[in-house]
Amino acid sequence: MKEKGVIKKDLRLNRRDIAYVKYILEGYEGLATVTTIDRSESVVQFSILPDFASDVDGILGALKKEIDIFEICGGER
Repeated sequence: MKEKGVIKKDLRLNRRDIAYVKYILEGYEGLATVTTIDRSESVVQFSILPDFASDVDGILGALKKEIDIFEICGGER
């Protein structure tokens, strides 16, 4: 059994790509929610259930081939 709770990932991307990323993730209903947490800095937060973490990582890996995505660690913002 995997740990309970939600995994949070903060990502910085180009402002024009925020809607695209949200659209892609919404297509995989239930994997993650995407919330814009800082519009001026183009930062979004993924809330991921632990059972789907590898799936979301795979999607992000594919998206990184198309657009610039930078994971923000700790208090980097």
